[in-house]
Amino acid sequence: MDPPIPSRPHATNLPNVLTYARIAAVPALVACLMLIEGEAGRWAAFWLFVGAAITDWLDGYLARRLEQQSTLGRMLDPIADKLIVGAVLIMLVHDRTIDGWSVCAAIVILCREILVSGLREFLAELNVKVHVTALAKWKTAAQMVSLAFLLAGPAGDRIVPGTTTAGIALLWLAAVLTLWTGYDYLKAGIRHAIEG
Repeated sequence: MDPPIPSRPHATNLPNVLTYARIAAVPALVACLMLIEGEAGRWAAFWLFVGAAITDWLDGYLARRLEQQSTLGRMLDPIADKLIVGAVLIMLVHDRTIDGWSVCAAIVILCREILVSGLREFLAELNVKVHVTALAKWKTAAQMVSLAFLLAGPAGDRIVPGTTTAGIALLWLAAVLTLWTGYDYLKAGIRHAIEG
């Protein structure tokens, strides 16, 4: 009797398809903010972003639940996150929802994402893993909620006054947590660079 052939995660499994959808949401979000005038564009971008944020959690959950974790998924998931966060930050600075000193918070978040990507690549070559901490998960949550609030922006303020202000406050919180969690990656990278 032949041994059973192990099933391999496929590029078109459900968790990976959700990740592809999150990547596809990036140009759609930009188009909403650039091409749709007024509050309609804001709300369209808001709901797209909320949907993308939900798939960020859902694809990981389904990959574990359905035992469909794959190398492709592990590679694309953080890329999708960084693309959508980077694009939204740039668009919000462009339309001046984020302005003044708050641009510094956006720059900190963007720089950290680039730094961590480089460090992950370096550490992966050394077969070193830096595990995601609870604080990093709080950072992601603060970042996602702040960007959702800021995408709603003035349209959200009409329904719930202070939406934009809350979004800016959460953006600064995310920036502080970003520096804190980014230090863990930097410390691991420097230590292994010196030891190597």
